[in-house]
Amino acid sequence: MKAVLQLSSLVAAALLYAGGSAFAATSFDLSPEQHSRIRAQQDVAATKALPANFPFVAKDALTIGIVVAHPPISTYATDAKTVVGFDPDLAQLVADSLGRKLNVVILSWPDWPLALASGKVDAVISNVTVTEERKAKFDFSTYRRDEVGFFVKTDSPIKSIREPKDVAGLRVITDAGTNQEKILLAWDKDNVAHGLKPIQVQYYDDDAVKSVALQSGRADAIFSVNAALSYDSAAHGKTRQVGTVSGGWPRTAEVAVTTRKGSGLAAPVTIVLNDLIGNGQYRSVLERWNLGSEAIDKAATNPPGLPKS
Repeated sequence: MKAVLQLSSLVAAALLYAGGSAFAATSFDLSPEQHSRIRAQQDVAATKALPANFPFVAKDALTIGIVVAHPPISTYATDAKTVVGFDPDLAQLVADSLGRKLNVVILSWPDWPLALASGKVDAVISNVTVTEERKAKFDFSTYRRDEVGFFVKTDSPIKSIREPKDVAGLRVITDAGTNQEKILLAWDKDNVAHGLKPIQVQYYDDDAVKSVALQSGRADAIFSVNAALSYDSAAHGKTRQVGTVSGGWPRTAEVAVTTRKGSGLAAPVTIVLNDLIGNGQYRSVLERWNLGSEAIDKAATNPPGLPKS
């Protein structure tokens, strides 16, 4: 059963929560200077693999398109204009490894395919999941598992959510029109078919209001992007993770550095990523943003993606 819930009844509480969030999140480095950002040395093998005539957008620079989303993936620093987070950190490592300066171009999500195809940016690093449909137009170098997670209040009696029966009868907040909603509704259908209680799916329009609903007992769990919820959990200590699911359930999904199809940039980027995995810098950047659980063991160029729907 779906319950569409509005903001009005929780606005005051949400504002109080949001105020606390800004204070608590200072445990992460959100400064525009990013003095704690990890840097890399030039990767000779990857640089040699670059196409000799690759048309970089800017001389001596690697221009990366980033969609500013939410921490820890990407967000604005305390100056409200510098982009910080895991994706910008990874972009810096890739640029360093290719012997180039980093030039970040902020994009909106609907615009990244055109920006890349038109040559406005050299690559996109913005939590883009590998799909078979996208592979027809772009090349991919994987760097992180695409996961969605279940989070509950710290003192919740719920210990684990791993399969459909674990959410039977629960009130679960998720995001409309997303992979996590598709997964949750598929699990609900399976539960009902097996005679279990239906899930009470809840939708809110604001992240702060979601948190208030959970803390006030209006919901039992939140099922959303694992990276964002993990960051929030580490920053505020009010929630804990009780399970994760691949964003492509029942298939495995990964996110990747996205480049123009056939441009020749994917191969050197994959070399860079695997060398960063090998020397430990990849893991260090993940841990810096509380994303260690989403690490991959090896980067791949154009692996099987999620099937066309």
